[in-house]
Amino acid sequence: MPDNAGKQPDLLIPGLRGFYDFSIPFSWFVVRFGVGWVLLVHGWGKVLRGMEAQAKVLDGSIPWAIGYNYYMSILLTFVEGLGGLCIILGLFTRFFAAANAIEMAFLTFILYWGNGFSWLNRGYEFTLMWGFMCLAIALRGGGPWSLDRAIGKEV
Repeated sequence: MPDNAGKQPDLLIPGLRGFYDFSIPFSWFVVRFGVGWVLLVHGWGKVLRGMEAQAKVLDGSIPWAIGYNYYMSILLTFVEGLGGLCIILGLFTRFFAAANAIEMAFLTFILYWGNGFSWLNRGYEFTLMWGFMCLAIALRGGGPWSLDRAIGKEV
């Protein structure tokens, strides 16, 4: 580790110290909310579509899993929908963030990798980014503004 590992850099505008001291603990909630909201909306879309229709979408994407895609649809809806809500709330944060990171790794390397980087060509651009965001949340946990912290336990 470098000698300055625990030292914060000096501020160019020292008058901002109070704002940063107040806002830094809140910043992790902002990250969790953004990631959780996107996941929740994707999970809710799967609920509205229905598991049968979602399985057909997966049949076209994962032909080697035909027959299991109905169960995969349930799993993805649970991980994204309930997981997104729990990430927002900071409840079971590490578990659901890790589950979504694994899902995004699967989507990135199995489904989208062959399409290249650009999301405009159904590439892996966004699944890779969301995977890294979920991994960061899984490594960091819920942070100070989380239900995990409020109940004093986390996975």
